[in-house]
Amino acid sequence: MKKALLGLACIATLMTSCKKETKDEVKEATEAVGNEMEEAIDTAAVKVDAAADSTKVKAGEVLEKGADKMNQAAEKLKEAAKK
Repeated sequence: MKKALLGLACIATLMTSCKKETKDEVKEATEAVGNEMEEAIDTAAVKVDAAADSTKVKAGEVLEKGADKMNQAAEKLKEAAKK
């Protein structure tokens, strides 16, 4: 993020001291960098959502297995208590 901001600051500096053609090229480059950053953020958000969903599913499965084991242990204790 710091590199991106530093790059944008350099581009802004160049824009103030260059010809109009160069300014136009720098403006296009700046827009391209901005678009790439937006795409990267969107991609990261999708990956985070997918990871969170996967983690929820795995946690649910682990909890179900734990509950089954607890039920089995409780049944064994009930049977042992009856004897």
